[in-house]
Amino acid sequence: MNFTQIQEKKDVFMNTITTIQFKPVTIESVDEIKRFLSMSRSRTCDYTVAGILMWAEYFHYEYAVVNDTLFIKGVAENDLGTPAFSAPIGEMALEESINMIVDYCREHNLPVMFSAVPEDRLADFHSLGACQIEELVDWSDYLYMADDLASLQGNKYSKKRNHVNKFASEHPGYEFRELSRDNIDEVKKFYKGLHLEHDDKDVTAEIERQQVFNVLDNYERLPFEGAVLTTPESGIVAFAIGEVIGDTLYVHIEKMLHEINGAGETINKLFAAAMRDKYGVIYVNREEDVGDEGLRKAKMSYHPAALLKKYNLKVEK
Repeated sequence: MNFTQIQEKKDVFMNTITTIQFKPVTIESVDEIKRFLSMSRSRTCDYTVAGILMWAEYFHYEYAVVNDTLFIKGVAENDLGTPAFSAPIGEMALEESINMIVDYCREHNLPVMFSAVPEDRLADFHSLGACQIEELVDWSDYLYMADDLASLQGNKYSKKRNHVNKFASEHPGYEFRELSRDNIDEVKKFYKGLHLEHDDKDVTAEIERQQVFNVLDNYERLPFEGAVLTTPESGIVAFAIGEVIGDTLYVHIEKMLHEINGAGETINKLFAAAMRDKYGVIYVNREEDVGDEGLRKAKMSYHPAALLKKYNLKVEK
């Protein structure tokens, strides 16, 4: 390659940097975004359709596709006042795409912050040089072996098995069915009842509720899998919605009647087994606890195979 060709290549690259334009994440964005998600080597829930779509309003997510690479712009997961970027995924070399974000930040007078960077990607950010690294201690994902959740074998799962067996014995006519257009209206009605029963003023809980309804309203347009658990006495007692990417099932939504003993454990087990049998998934990601001690205890009780840590990376300009 001669000097002229090198200069032309550099000019094209520089022009590309100035044309990066972010736009809001909407339902209509899903088809454009989802094709990149399988390119992520990490199994964190931030690189899923639901992880982006359901929290687009809360984290102010916007996206851009440049040179067949997905860029996500939002705010830091632990600081909603600080603009931040996800690690780019796509065809561009990571060093090149990271440098594009650095230049974008300088052009728009923004701090250079990458948020929710998976631990297994930290080394890829060597091109940034020295930077502040902060672990997001409340945002680690809980990763499980699908076979463990689907079978509940072994002494460590004896309590979970007892709950599932008790549910089966107390509700011999229970049914586990696919979430579909035939039962989605009943699921909405069920969830609305849960919403009213557990109404509170927690902002993130309210946003989650709104987004669950948004997912249910648009379910047939989204690349999700869902299941419904019913009993003859109570009708719907639990439902779950997840997303399969590669070898991993991401459980985004799981709601149940807590007064029905074993409903949560049963749908957890049956949904994991169904997705393992249908897609051959090896892992199940049940997402973060966001610092909630009750959630942390519940997630730890299923004995995760790993906690997928995430980090903020801040570059001093």
